[in-house]
Amino acid sequence: MITHTLFPTAVTFETLEREFTQEEKAFFEKISKDTRNIMGNSTSNNTYVLNEPEMVDLKSFIEQGVAKYISTICQLADGNQIEVTQSWINYTEKGQFHHKHKHTNSFLSGVFYINAKKELDKIQFFKDVYQQIKPEVKEFNVFNSDAWFFSVESMQLVLFPSSLEHMVQTVENDETRVSLAFNTFFKGTIGSAKRLTELKI
Repeated sequence: MITHTLFPTAVTFETLEREFTQEEKAFFEKISKDTRNIMGNSTSNNTYVLNEPEMVDLKSFIEQGVAKYISTICQLADGNQIEVTQSWINYTEKGQFHHKHKHTNSFLSGVFYINAKKELDKIQFFKDVYQQIKPEVKEFNVFNSDAWFFSVESMQLVLFPSSLEHMVQTVENDETRVSLAFNTFFKGTIGSAKRLTELKI
């Protein structure tokens, strides 16, 4: 039997190969003191954290990851530009969770893990397809599952389409799970004037 994966959804992982600087650590500490509660956990009141001067190197790493996703996965035509829009930090303590959601007004979304334990922390994704018939299966795989999770750890960047539904199950880690989430969108001109799909942003 020959099997092809048709219309797959790409979720990519990159690792920052260095420790946080003292400046970055101080910024994370400052931001953690100004948060608000949301559904299941809390988030920073600052929703443009990657625009702060202390985050310039981390933002560069994230932008490189986004550029790699765009060039290798999306294969966008020259001239299509993607930029990071909003960015914020999530805090999920033991017993808390992050509700199931998608990211609207965004093309590609991502999460960079500031504090996460691989053996305990996960991100779970969901297939947004109605299944009229759903028989029992012997073993789940990427073809027959409607949900799938990946283990995550500190210094890891995860990128995925903003339309992909995801959540964080109830955290069992004694340490607070800290993640920097962000959205992206097009900048400049997308589409084609000849195809009557041109849009200038």
